Amino acid sequence: MCLYTQGSEGTGEVSAKSVRKCSKGAVQVTSVQTQPTTRTLAGVPAPEAGVYDIDASHSHVGFSVRHMMVSKVRGRFDEYKGEVTVGEDPSDSRVEVTIEAGSIDTSEPNRDNHLRSSDFFNIEEYPQLVFRSGKIISGHDGNFELKGELEIFGRTNPVTLDVEWLGSVVDPYGNTRIGFSAKTEVDREAFGLTYNAALEAGGVVIGKKVNLELEIEAIRRA
Repeated sequence: MCLYTQGSEGTGEVSAKSVRKCSKGAVQVTSVQTQPTTRTLAGVPAPEAGVYDIDASHSHVGFSVRHMMVSKVRGRFDEYKGEVTVGEDPSDSRVEVTIEAGSIDTSEPNRDNHLRSSDFFNIEEYPQLVFRSGKIISGHDGNFELKGELEIFGRTNPVTLDVEWLGSVVDPYGNTRIGFSAKTEVDREAFGLTYNAALEAGGVVIGKKVNLELEIEAIRRA
């Protein structure tokens, strides 16, 4: 079976250890096996040290917020970049992610345009959201807390991400990949996103708390 690659960096959807080139830049899967690459420090699994670039085509930056007090609206950001620097001592690792505010997508164009306006993100003046990590607090089974600062709408506040390390693997092209899931809850009003409307029966249209959900896959630099 031949599958076409997506450029020289090998981002094609292939999950096999051995591949061979076909015509027109395609590859043929000859075995379905991957090779994990991890290390153990003080009995705790950790990825190999190095700098890893986030693979946006295999990652997800999403959120959910209460709507009308009875349901949740979910959305995502489609454009972002970042890097994970894993230290020889994992506690010295750091993360930095930049998200394009204008890439917000809640599957409703009118709502998305409103979110881009000065009522919310005001993307003309504040086009990006930025997260920079600080302290890492290790937990159990590869889980840990990642403390850092999140900048939205020109305001910066501390946040703590609950992170689950999903593992490390060498892909069919020889790239080392790592995966994480992370989540946190933020108060949007603390970032100046205070727009709302009252309901006649009590309560408000938009919830104050926003849940952030991230699925991150990153590739180690050569």
